[in-house]
Amino acid sequence: MAVTLNPYLNFRDNARQAMEFYHDVFGGSLDMSTYEEYQASEDITEKDKIMHAQLRSTDLVLMAADSPNAMEYTPGNNFSVSLSGANQDDGTLRGYWDRLADGGTITMPLEVAPWGDAFGMLQDKFGVSWMINIAGAEQQQQ
Repeated sequence: MAVTLNPYLNFRDNARQAMEFYHDVFGGSLDMSTYEEYQASEDITEKDKIMHAQLRSTDLVLMAADSPNAMEYTPGNNFSVSLSGANQDDGTLRGYWDRLADGGTITMPLEVAPWGDAFGMLQDKFGVSWMINIAGAEQQQQ
């Protein structure tokens, strides 16, 4: 599997509605998970918010989430660039991580996440937000 690069959009409380709209526009398949499903927030008001959504069509992959209440949210700056790949892409993706982090700010260390993949977030020295996801070995069997 090759490394993929795609946009990752952030919303405050309407990721579900936005992704359903994009699903209507682009077609394909839409998967969404809430913060509650992954016990990703202790804030009860965030339980039904979207922690991760992914729309796959023949032409694109678009990802999105509702920003947690504790994170700053500024429309117009509400996106990241996501790099993701299979377990066998681990070396390549960690190399990208190291180079992007040089002179930047790590906002979430690259480590195993609740869903089993290695995941991290950073802002590079130019202010661009990046997310890196490396599929865990278990994910490869699906």
